[in-house]
Amino acid sequence: MTDATYVPPKVWKWDPDNEQAFANINRPTAGAQQEKDLPVGKHPLQLYSLGTPNGVKVTVMLEELLAAGHEGAEYDAWLVNIGDGSQFTSGFVAANPNSKIPALMDHSVNPPQRVFESGSILLYLAEKFGAFIPQDLAGRTECLNWLFWQMGATPLLGGGFGHFYAYAPIKIKYAIDRYAMEVKRQLDLLDRRLADNQYICGDMYTIADMAIFPWYGAVLKNHAYEAAEFLEAHTYGNLFRWVEELNEREPVKRGMMVNRPFGDKSRQLLERHDASDFELRTQDILDPDPETNEGGS
Repeated sequence: MTDATYVPPKVWKWDPDNEQAFANINRPTAGAQQEKDLPVGKHPLQLYSLGTPNGVKVTVMLEELLAAGHEGAEYDAWLVNIGDGSQFTSGFVAANPNSKIPALMDHSVNPPQRVFESGSILLYLAEKFGAFIPQDLAGRTECLNWLFWQMGATPLLGGGFGHFYAYAPIKIKYAIDRYAMEVKRQLDLLDRRLADNQYICGDMYTIADMAIFPWYGAVLKNHAYEAAEFLEAHTYGNLFRWVEELNEREPVKRGMMVNRPFGDKSRQLLERHDASDFELRTQDILDPDPETNEGGS
């Protein structure tokens, strides 16, 4: 049934056999679907996540904190495979009743503190370590303006544009046009903001940059939805400059590797428990591709 012929019923009923993307894990109820505890490692901070943009925000922040000398930011990062429903285990639901990655447990306090929603985790860590957020009221407020902007605006990029452009079983011109216009407006907004500012909040690199970069950087670099050409991403020169600058930061490079089960195996670190893991436990080392016999017999 296409959008042109669909007439909504008076009461919506869930069809578990629908053709929607991610239909195997999405359902209209919350709560745990299976009993399973979360693993706990040796460090104060325990992260349960996946290397999607929302997950990358937090791993970049943690790597930036460690690079800045905050030893208390050492962390274990556990892979949560949302494709098999791992976010619906009892342990994960206890850490995040909304069953979305990322979720953080801070074991440096008693009882351990749960923190969920990526923006909340960034703010929690910034306040805990006094880093990557301005200390004056005006600067802090501007930083939070942009942090909360990202949390509110990006669902229109991902759940709106990304879904209808890349994942929906049928292409709906109305939906794609509606959300493409909004995404281009967002890109223009960021481009204008960065015309006279090195970073989102001026001269200071903050959690606002870490929140915005994984989503909009992925769009500009054509890593999300393969829509860079469609959106004319190359025309947003100030935004592109900022993305390239952040891409060169070593903590950003490391943060983008953590809990990443896709792409170049040398950039996949499925779990992170020690700084040495970046050199010793990437997937090209743990699970190398079979060598091809070019001589061929």
